[in-house]
Amino acid sequence: MIIKMAAKSVKNRALLLFLVSTMVFSMASCGKKGQTDGNNPQPNITIGNNDTDNVGSDEPTPEPDASPTPTEDETAKKDLKVKALYLTGWTVGSSERVQHFIEVAKNTEINSYVIDIKDDDGYVGYESNVPAVREAGAWKNKYDVDSVIKAFHDNDVHIIGRLVCFKDPVYSSKNPSLAIKRTDGSLWKESLGGGKYATWLNPYEKETWDYIISIAKEAVERGFDEIQFDYVRFPNGIKKVTDFSRYNKEKYEAINEFLAYVKKELPDVPISADVFGIICESPADTEDIGQYLELVGKDIDYISPMVYPSHYAVGQTVNGVTFSKPDLEPYGVVYNSLIKAKNRIAQVEDYKADIRPYLQNFTASWLEAGYYKQYGPEEVREQIKAVYDAGYEEWIIWDPSNKYSESAFEKE
Repeated sequence: MIIKMAAKSVKNRALLLFLVSTMVFSMASCGKKGQTDGNNPQPNITIGNNDTDNVGSDEPTPEPDASPTPTEDETAKKDLKVKALYLTGWTVGSSERVQHFIEVAKNTEINSYVIDIKDDDGYVGYESNVPAVREAGAWKNKYDVDSVIKAFHDNDVHIIGRLVCFKDPVYSSKNPSLAIKRTDGSLWKESLGGGKYATWLNPYEKETWDYIISIAKEAVERGFDEIQFDYVRFPNGIKKVTDFSRYNKEKYEAINEFLAYVKKELPDVPISADVFGIICESPADTEDIGQYLELVGKDIDYISPMVYPSHYAVGQTVNGVTFSKPDLEPYGVVYNSLIKAKNRIAQVEDYKADIRPYLQNFTASWLEAGYYKQYGPEEVREQIKAVYDAGYEEWIIWDPSNKYSESAFEKE
């Protein structure tokens, strides 16, 4: 009978093939009890998976979990207590030095590095694709950002990007309308010594904010885990030669608004700001640079006061203690600075920022003999102890040459 049907017409042959294939498929689908029907899959209940195959199904589409369980990696990052060293772009431009600092992180308590995105020379330290940066020629090939971040991340090292804000001699000189000016209209210039000068961006000008944030956003896309803003202030000592009265707001208001704007533009990225150590002691904005302790940390995640003992004035009083030679007393200066800051911040409602101080691992040989000491493992450890004794858990060590007293760090 099958032969006769096949001979009748092409139409009947097609019908026969359809019937046969249907019988075979039905037998196969009954072969194993409980096997899922491939033509009618069960709803995919993976959270966050929009399964378009279920459109029109009688089964309800599962709703995403409003509070998904964080991954192990996300939990580790959230709980990380940063113990970091600062590295320049030039340092991480050397693969040998990168490997060295990976080994430091493997073998000691160091778990993070602060790496320059843009230093105070005004240059982004790697090839940037930000249009404004490229137009101004404001990048240098100090290091390969992608390979450096990958090398550290492959070894579970947390990377914080340091981005110098308003001390920017490159972009300010290329865009003088955005630069700080003297009362006569000429560009204000900071003397760097040796006949060198640097111009600054004006923190009152919102266009400077957008330039800085565009660099920060690109850095996050490249893999930086956090963004740390340095020189987030006005230059000191310019009150007599500049006039900002037309802006009708205080300097600290401009800085606070900038930081609030940063957090709005980068809501899911940890944001920190480096501040002078002395603002932990000084009331309001005594230094006239736009850093007011009770306000500067209202909108961001961390402030990093640079409580370097060498940077305090001879005879400075901190938290009621007078230090005749501050650089000789690393524990006392750091401890009292942080305790004073802690007590002041405790009085501020909804203060968001935690304190993650910068500590000194350099020798202040520019000070007068007898007023400085050699900073090595003991001095570094004294400062770390002061951080813990003040009730804080995180710290960053600074040496501009990146030659650290590695024996100071606990072995792991």
